[in-house]
Amino acid sequence: MTSLHQLAEDSRVIVRNGQAAVDPDGRCVVYRMRRSQRALDNPALETAIAAANMLEQPVVVFFGLLERHPTAKLRHYAFMLEGLAETEQVILGRKIGFMVRICSGANSDRQFARFCRELRPSLVICDEDPGRRDWKWKRETALYPAAPVWSVDADVIVPSRLLEKEQFGARTIRPRIRGRLPQFLKPVGNRPVRVPWKSERRSRSLPVAPELARRLDRSVGPATGFRAGTGAALTALRRFIRDHLPGYATNRSHPEIDATSQLSPYLHFGQIGPHSVALAIKDAVAPAGDRAAFLEELIVRRELAVNFVRYNGHFRSIASIEPWAQRTLEEHAHDKRLHLYVERQLANAETHDPLWNAAQRQMVTSGWMHGCLRMYWAKKILEWSSSADEAYDVCVRLNDRYELDGRDPNGYAGIAWAIGGKHDRVWGPERPIYGKIRYMSFASTSRKFNSRAYIEKWSG
Repeated sequence: MTSLHQLAEDSRVIVRNGQAAVDPDGRCVVYRMRRSQRALDNPALETAIAAANMLEQPVVVFFGLLERHPTAKLRHYAFMLEGLAETEQVILGRKIGFMVRICSGANSDRQFARFCRELRPSLVICDEDPGRRDWKWKRETALYPAAPVWSVDADVIVPSRLLEKEQFGARTIRPRIRGRLPQFLKPVGNRPVRVPWKSERRSRSLPVAPELARRLDRSVGPATGFRAGTGAALTALRRFIRDHLPGYATNRSHPEIDATSQLSPYLHFGQIGPHSVALAIKDAVAPAGDRAAFLEELIVRRELAVNFVRYNGHFRSIASIEPWAQRTLEEHAHDKRLHLYVERQLANAETHDPLWNAAQRQMVTSGWMHGCLRMYWAKKILEWSSSADEAYDVCVRLNDRYELDGRDPNGYAGIAWAIGGKHDRVWGPERPIYGKIRYMSFASTSRKFNSRAYIEKWSG
């Protein structure tokens, strides 16, 4: 039988405050849910349940709902809260407590510490966030030192801590990940609780409480075409396997037919986990090459992005790119730009390029953009901005403002690749503005798919 000590030694678990012994006066195990906003196939929640079962205690989930996020808009809140409403019902059905408290960004950790003082947990579990730095963890754990705090890497298949450092690219991370897949690509499971949560406390009503709705940034409304929640994510996964997985290796490069899974918003909000997706694809009835192509994107490329955000503290800025890319962009910093657009023009799709405008409209309208066009979209912003630094910052702001999967490692890694050659190689021939960064043109990109159909679809 697994002991608490063995549970703490699991590769997914990081003991955050160096405290091994649980609070002997504790009454429950608290799971602070952040990124992994799901009730099923959630390694962080399952760790909390396993620990609580050993302690013969109940489990309570805490979710701190920020009243206002510096970059999230009504679009992101609506999607998140719709998913959380479903998550709440499933968690309560599993006889686990679920508490939501509305917090300001400045006091969210203090709100959680106050919550812990009320409930007196034996152990606190959090889900790991690759962008969260050690000093933030130290500040948070200091607010409630009575119980150990563990974070659990629930957002990837191979725990990112095992990779130890920032990887140069797919070719360096691929063998490290593939070598560990037999150990980690297994069903997460959904174990029953031994001690049900019993309390007269009621969670906040979801979706959004009226007092929160008035405070949200409503400048970007809800996205079209996406239903939120684990149920919707599983439906989208089944539909993708049935309709688009056969032929995926070829068709994924055709934005006009939308043959990709479009699971990125669900993965970003943790409404579905990578284990659930990978195992379904692995066992699907589809050609081996198509399954392999999808798993390369889901596991190797996605976890390369998580690795980038975890180990590179500058992931939101151009300071994150390699020295060779910094040099080539500096050498071409004063090259003549044929077109210059300000951020407002870009946001409104007011450029001379019909393909770029269509991609921007797709993002603004639907909250999602095809991966092939995300690359083209960012590279053109480099070409149309007065500097690479400005281009990078504009890309981050537009991506985080409009994409449902904004503020995600995949988005930051994609921008770093497009503008700064991150995870790429030196490219030739050397070109104005781009230097040795890989170049994409309207003509070359349009030849790869039916660009006319895509432009017509998103003509506005």
